[in-house]
Amino acid sequence: MNRKLLLFLGCSFLLVALHAGKQQQQVPAAGPEDFCTIRNTTFQNGEQLTFYVYYSLFGLYVNAANASVNVATERLNGKPVYHIVAEGKTNSSYDWVSKVNDRYESYIDTGSMLPVKFVRNVEEGRHRKFETISFNRIANTVVTNDGVYKVPACIQDVLSALYYARNINFDKYKPGDKISFNMFIDNEIYAMYIRYMGRETVKTRYGKFKAIKFKPLLIKGTVFEGGEKMNVWVSDDPNHIPLRVESPLSVGSIKVDMMSYRNLRYPLTSLKNLR
Repeated sequence: MNRKLLLFLGCSFLLVALHAGKQQQQVPAAGPEDFCTIRNTTFQNGEQLTFYVYYSLFGLYVNAANASVNVATERLNGKPVYHIVAEGKTNSSYDWVSKVNDRYESYIDTGSMLPVKFVRNVEEGRHRKFETISFNRIANTVVTNDGVYKVPACIQDVLSALYYARNINFDKYKPGDKISFNMFIDNEIYAMYIRYMGRETVKTRYGKFKAIKFKPLLIKGTVFEGGEKMNVWVSDDPNHIPLRVESPLSVGSIKVDMMSYRNLRYPLTSLKNLR
């Protein structure tokens, strides 16, 4: 298992569900949802989710990493924000290959659901990186460790995009519809979309759920195969919590399952029965 794959395993569910290729020319216009005007109706202060990351090379899945995502309500620069913290760690049995201990943070304006600040602190083998990104919505710029960059309106970071997407009203879409948005990370603008696939029942290691399914666009690279081969399921109830991710990789395949939750905003009515 190479270092890039372990980096991927250790980051968190967010980087699994929101991986895509760099834009080449212009950033496409945002989709029908516009990723600009939405109200949070799905999560609340204190929500906690944990995930197990399973990797398979010869058909047998092993628990290679764990991830958690927590929500707190705070104030930043005098304004209320959701402080989202995602942490991912390889399990100790994989540390001898390449230890991963990553932390991602997003401060999201509670009114607009757009990011105000993003922090990344990663430890992957011998690689270390600390990065902060500040968003200026008036000038449509971001300030990073490396400089100032012009960005489109309504730009998201890797964490804010997921929590924004949880608030999408999927009843407005038909199976096959694409929902587009733009994301900034690594000093680059990424053109993203998810394709809504409809509703179905999914069986995970936690239990069986009524779920909403979608496919994010992936660009072929050293870890992922290209196209729309990744499947993502979120709960078909007002919480829209991530339940499962499945994807083939260039070598092997991966599954990510939600394994525990606390302080959901609504009852988890999508759960049909425990495993």
